[in-house]
Amino acid sequence: MDTAWAYASEIAAAVCDGRVSAVAVARAALARIAKHDRVLNAFTAVTEERALAKAAALDAERARGRRLGPLAGVPFAVKNLFDIAGLPTLAGSKINRDRAPAKRDATVIARLEAHGAVLVGALNMGEYAYDFTGENVHYGASRNPHDVGRMTGGSSGGSGGAVAGGLVPIALGSDTNGSIRVPASLCGIFGLKPTYGRLSRAHTFPFVASLDHVGPLARSTRDLVLAYDAMQGHDDDDPVCAQRPAEAVAPLLERGSAGLRIAIAGGYFRAGASAQAQTALAHVAAALRVRAAAYVISASEGGALHLGRLRARGRDFDPAVRDRLIAGAMIPAAHVVKAQKFRRWYREQVLALFAHVDAVLTPATPCTAPAIGQRTFVLDGVELPVRANLGIYTQPISFIGLPVVAVPVPLQPLPVGVQIIAAPWREDVALRIAHALKQAGIAAATRPSLAGAA
Repeated sequence: MDTAWAYASEIAAAVCDGRVSAVAVARAALARIAKHDRVLNAFTAVTEERALAKAAALDAERARGRRLGPLAGVPFAVKNLFDIAGLPTLAGSKINRDRAPAKRDATVIARLEAHGAVLVGALNMGEYAYDFTGENVHYGASRNPHDVGRMTGGSSGGSGGAVAGGLVPIALGSDTNGSIRVPASLCGIFGLKPTYGRLSRAHTFPFVASLDHVGPLARSTRDLVLAYDAMQGHDDDDPVCAQRPAEAVAPLLERGSAGLRIAIAGGYFRAGASAQAQTALAHVAAALRVRAAAYVISASEGGALHLGRLRARGRDFDPAVRDRLIAGAMIPAAHVVKAQKFRRWYREQVLALFAHVDAVLTPATPCTAPAIGQRTFVLDGVELPVRANLGIYTQPISFIGLPVVAVPVPLQPLPVGVQIIAAPWREDVALRIAHALKQAGIAAATRPSLAGAA
């Protein structure tokens, strides 16, 4: 069994029935990381000792005849803003190297491990999650497995690269304005940004508390669902984590998209999309204002969060991140209030749409992966900065907390993603559609050549 490219569901089944040991799976993942991460630069820490101990414990449980969990032996890794016991939580920064090691794991890590998953390390990311490119000045750029001269996207760049490159079948990222969906699109894998408040963010380093989400990235919809179902449930340690019972999606996947009403977004979202995109969301052309309001809220909250660090250690920031945070800290309060009022209005308008449709399709990114170091790209004849605009289609959705699945379309020479957007708390709808697309061969994570990573 080639566990490097096996799906999580296949690995777990093989470990549970004894066809392969959890230790063998962990060793294979660690060997692949050691071989290929020198080029992909997805990891900032590898938890080898912990992984092998967890895997050995799983094998011992199986030997005693005990039933293992649905993620038994599945290697996973997490963006380095998740607390991992014994490691400082870097959040992509130089400054956080000086933090004391975390005393406990993030809630979602603990939940995945409770279902049998095996943590193998922490992943590279954009500094303090304020990034769409996957380029980090302190730890180096994450590299796209489909072409190692190209970006992974960010800020969960290491998460996208690790999954797309076969280093792990599942990774966790965070998404404030698109930081799961942009890497999923550029790296050609599946990513889930759940409803705001669905999954616990407890014991993670924040960026914009009113916009931050956490979620999984994977090479199949079934793996995405396995991880998502394992992480569900209320958590008192996260004040916005909803008091809702877990709503397992795995039993619903095979229902597919039959009977669901699906619209293709037009207006603002039509730019750069396929010719058949029509006007189902034409009235949401106000999304131009959404991006402006999202920037105001992200910059002001982020600037306020980091103001002390900016004053004390401004030289230790990525200059591009530092300057955006300083500008955000100077935004007048009246502008923030207006942005929040617009946010409420915009949410009402979009929610009204779901009285008529079950899901909306939009592009995930305006282009395929740019080259590392590329500063601009052209959209509809206009030259735009890469760093600010890779999230041009993701920000308006993050802004109002809707659940979204990014699905990969395996175009040549590089993949690109599409967003499936559903009503609040209807992750099942978006995931069912994504699974139907995968079953039909329209959406698929393709195995890259790992050029240059021999």
